[in-house]
Amino acid sequence: PPQTAARGRGRATARARDAGSRRARGGARSRARATTRTTTATRATTEGAGEDASAEGKMPRRALAVKTATLVAALSALPMDKRALAEGSIESSYWEQVELPLEPGVILLDIAFSSNDPKHGFLLGTRQTVLETKDGGKTWDVRDLSGLLDDDVNYRFNSVSFCGDEGWIIGKPAVLLHTTDGGANWERVGLSPRLPGAPVLITAVQDNGTAEMVTDEGAIYFTKDAARNWKAAVEETVSATLNRTVSSGITGASYYTGTFSTISRNDNGEYLGLSSRGNFYMSWAPGQAYWQPHNRTSARRVQSMGWRPDGGIWELTRGGGIFFSAETGLPEEDSEFNEGRIGSRGFGLLDLGYTPSGKTFWTVGGSGSVFYSTDAGKSWKRDRGTDNVAANLYNVKFQSEDQGFILGNDGILLRFTGAKL
Repeated sequence: PPQTAARGRGRATARARDAGSRRARGGARSRARATTRTTTATRATTEGAGEDASAEGKMPRRALAVKTATLVAALSALPMDKRALAEGSIESSYWEQVELPLEPGVILLDIAFSSNDPKHGFLLGTRQTVLETKDGGKTWDVRDLSGLLDDDVNYRFNSVSFCGDEGWIIGKPAVLLHTTDGGANWERVGLSPRLPGAPVLITAVQDNGTAEMVTDEGAIYFTKDAARNWKAAVEETVSATLNRTVSSGITGASYYTGTFSTISRNDNGEYLGLSSRGNFYMSWAPGQAYWQPHNRTSARRVQSMGWRPDGGIWELTRGGGIFFSAETGLPEEDSEFNEGRIGSRGFGLLDLGYTPSGKTFWTVGGSGSVFYSTDAGKSWKRDRGTDNVAANLYNVKFQSEDQGFILGNDGILLRFTGAKL
């Protein structure tokens, strides 16, 4: 049962956002200067400890629909300037907070827009959250897809991706939705109950039914016929690979039973997967039969990592550190990383994103922390205007040079205003 699976699998991603959500409600609202020690998941998280059971537990579909409709009606009845936003006010010159028809406690997980219509997009989150915009993200409405879902199950939608008008949504418990008309209509595609791990990342590779799906246990699958058939790209999960190669000297790999806390894909189809412990990472490139482990000699645990636009790698370490590989491609040793100058104030940094041109980097983290760099990450400036945002910010994504969003817990969504830096 989904409720038992949510408790039993013990996903590192669930613990990460659980911790982050509790810190946002406590640490952020009191503005305590304590270090935010959350572990981010890209792209797959759950709510607070008390919410974990309900997020994936049993809830009648009719009750959920009535609850959502009541909330939307109540919000719509309020004057625009009276509708509830997060605690505190945002005074940023670059970001504005967007009101959403959501209850407090929802964690936003992913956002994507149709490449044929940059104003039409979808926003996903916990508690079966799917929101839709047709004005570039200025306003959002609830999109009810409950007719495609199982009764008595409250899904958490982890990832959404579009190529042209073809789009995909995946969630946990394992569910896959597909559209070919820009999201006007969605259909559910069956997934095998033997799928190793929970689906956490979906990528629409082309608009002809081609997509890639990855689970938190490192299973990678390809489809070229709109998910009617899937082909495995790796021969075993990361646990099997590491437990088979204990002699490789990878710290923490022996008897490994964990999952990836973050998974990142670049435009070449290469993947980076960070271990849930943050002490090593693995990589995969098309044509390889197994994930390739990479050891780390530094005592600093990595919070999140991903690809730079030039092909290099970025790392965010616990305690607010930020590092970049000295060269493009995968570094061989920790010494090949350079530390960026950033005054994180001890708050954890949870994600890094950049504009399509690669000219501007943004990083976000605990207690409303937002920083930007205009020199490829060598130096950073803090956006003090977001300090009063009472939330942890988990994800920053840019669709174009002037269209970007920051996603956080408690239903926090920040929209880039397009202001020049």
